[in-house]
Amino acid sequence: MDNLSHSVVGLAFGEFIHRTMPSEHNEQSQITRRRLLLTSCWLASNFPDLDLVLKPLIAPPLGYLLHHRGHTHTLLYAIPQALMLFALIWLLWPAARRLVNESATARTGLAISVGAGLGLHILMDYLNSYGVHPFHPFDSRWFYGDMVFILEPFFWVAFGVPLAMMAPRQWLKGILIGGLVCSLIFFTVKGYLSWPSLAALVITAMTLACLQCKAGVHGRSALVLAAILSVGFIGIQRLASDHGKREVAQHLRNNNPATHVWDTAMTPFPSNPLCWIFISIDSNEGADRYRLRRGILSLAPKISPIEKCPASLAHASAQKEATPEIALYFEQEVSLSNLRKLAKTNCHVEAWLRFARAPLLNQARLWDLRFSPDPRENFTTLELEDFENRECSPRIPGWGFPRADLLAPAAVKQSTSRDDAHQSSPK
Repeated sequence: MDNLSHSVVGLAFGEFIHRTMPSEHNEQSQITRRRLLLTSCWLASNFPDLDLVLKPLIAPPLGYLLHHRGHTHTLLYAIPQALMLFALIWLLWPAARRLVNESATARTGLAISVGAGLGLHILMDYLNSYGVHPFHPFDSRWFYGDMVFILEPFFWVAFGVPLAMMAPRQWLKGILIGGLVCSLIFFTVKGYLSWPSLAALVITAMTLACLQCKAGVHGRSALVLAAILSVGFIGIQRLASDHGKREVAQHLRNNNPATHVWDTAMTPFPSNPLCWIFISIDSNEGADRYRLRRGILSLAPKISPIEKCPASLAHASAQKEATPEIALYFEQEVSLSNLRKLAKTNCHVEAWLRFARAPLLNQARLWDLRFSPDPRENFTTLELEDFENRECSPRIPGWGFPRADLLAPAAVKQSTSRDDAHQSSPK
């Protein structure tokens, strides 16, 4: 997720934890505790992204691909991060140190805030198609939520509006709310956010603002509602994503019964459960080919036809309608044997495949279709020529291969046989 989303969620949870706990013995301690819990939860909600300092350990783009969302995004390595945050606060914030020494409530709140912040960061990063591997080293597989856009304005509104309404000055409230509304209008005009989505977000913002006004300076009902709405939003997105995956897989099987659909990566349009970008990966072992497709899916074409999906993400000029629900704008076949050979003989490709979920390959480069069909605009692009004379890096983390299914012929054959048996079995 974007760091604005991480920040507003962290600040909101810190505020909620503060307002839920018993008051401190004096006003100054209460003020210090509020600052401590908001700051610690905000820091913890962003702290895992400091893994970007590890990029130089491996030549680009591998450094970014393999170390971002890496060890700092695992549950095991959340423990030293928490200890580091406690140490920084202890060393650099004398007032907070005195309060933590004196107050068991403040110590408990600090522990909850840091733990919640780190956990929320991993959970929020799971929600999109980029993925995380939170259980490493016990389970190094990538897990993908495929349900929330990586820059999601719903979270900005749901948690940002109550926080803005808690600002101590009216002019500051106006600046925060006005800046948020202007940002939403800007993204809508630029074709990233649909007008119905904008309307829904404005209504949500007005509801939360009114509720926070009624709740008063110590109320928390708007924060509770924000959390409930966010859980509901994520649930709706999950149901829509699962339905979309079934629609795409069924379309591909209808076109070619010999096709085995391994995966469909789903990315929704911002705050929009009806419009989706999908990337499908299917293979035909007998033909020694696998195919990647990228397209747009509308889950309700009568209500929101594909051509009404926000233009800046829809690639409308390149679309070719396959069904009323599906339009394709990129399709490419790749040799299975070439991919497997490179994975076995080229250590740099082997390392790159520890990240790539939708690997595209030509004579000169590899890139992951999730992020752009054009390798020149894709941050994952690996130029094979640049690595011809490079030694293998000893700093490759042991993440699982997202496309282990394509790299293992026996697994492909076994799974295909099971599918054939299932399809031919009597109902």
